[in-house]
Amino acid sequence: MGAMGATFRISILRVVEMALDHLAKKNIIELDDERRAAMVSNLLVVLCSDRHTQPVVNTGSLYT
Repeated sequence: MGAMGATFRISILRVVEMALDHLAKKNIIELDDERRAAMVSNLLVVLCSDRHTQPVVNTGSLYT
């Protein structure tokens, strides 16, 4: 992949960063470090996957 792959990865990371910044600036949701990490992980899976993703409904808490 080379330079093109690196540019793609940076672009994907920028999309994740912009999404999190937007949520914070608009006071849409307040994320602690653990939830922010989970959000980043989920966004990266959706953006980088070569297969269809399936939604998961979380009925519990990260803290239980």
